[in-house]
Amino acid sequence: MASAPITRHPPRFDQAGLTYRPAAARFHSQNAWLDSWHSFSFAGHYDPDWCGFGPLRVINEDHIQAGNGFGMHPHADMEIITVMLAGELRHQDSIGHSESLRCGEVQRMSAGSGIVHSETNSSTAPCHLLQIWIEPSGRGLAPGYEQKPFTIDRGWTLLIDPQGQEGAMAINRPVRLWRARAGAAQVLGCPVALDAQGWIQMIAGEIIASEIASVETPAGQKPACETAPGQTPASEASPDPLKPVRRFQGEGEADARGPIAVGPIMGVLRQGDGLGFAPGKRISLEAGDQGADLLLFELR
Repeated sequence: MASAPITRHPPRFDQAGLTYRPAAARFHSQNAWLDSWHSFSFAGHYDPDWCGFGPLRVINEDHIQAGNGFGMHPHADMEIITVMLAGELRHQDSIGHSESLRCGEVQRMSAGSGIVHSETNSSTAPCHLLQIWIEPSGRGLAPGYEQKPFTIDRGWTLLIDPQGQEGAMAINRPVRLWRARAGAAQVLGCPVALDAQGWIQMIAGEIIASEIASVETPAGQKPACETAPGQTPASEASPDPLKPVRRFQGEGEADARGPIAVGPIMGVLRQGDGLGFAPGKRISLEAGDQGADLLLFELR
């Protein structure tokens, strides 16, 4: 019989259905070779209010000096994802893998019933990465390992998907993870399903997150934002920064939601910031003047 999904720390939201984690409020660990920022409780850092967000247990931003790293150590019952942002990291484990993880690659490791591995920077330059831990759908599952390179464009690139769609990798939890490098003032659709929780983790740049709501259109009346195929909507071309009405569409999805109105700004997110949102939240994400590099999680 399959065991129940592990979710030790259900998410907490404010009255607006949001959870904001500023970069400067993260826990910080530092020694001669490691500079690490922890979005949630980790190692010797503990706060009962910050022990995870649903199945999302760890987001660590690590800078590791050349010639250093983590020696062999064990894990069990955890899905571990490493996103390489700069440099390279050498991985060795007890199930026979010995690989170099380079900038632009993503690694997923299912610890399952138990795995021992090491992570060392054997290069001559520092490396920079995000390591993410997600609680699995059950205990004692078979360990596994995979890594892939991904080309990150202006739109969402799917890194993790339960069915491995669009070349993504699958983990033992129905979680999706995207990354995008948005251009200046680019608006990103939010592909997170309305029945799932979401988490945004900023890598670089700036994102303005705003809440959106459906606009009621009287029967027979053409929505104000509707345009002919190939035509730029007037609201998108307008210099008005509020852009009061425009169409919203999740990446790769048909626009079945209809016209929406951009509501109040939920937050301005910058490097290292995180923002969680409750199921049912529909949001618009607009990059700042310098663009934005970010991760987006769909969590169940």
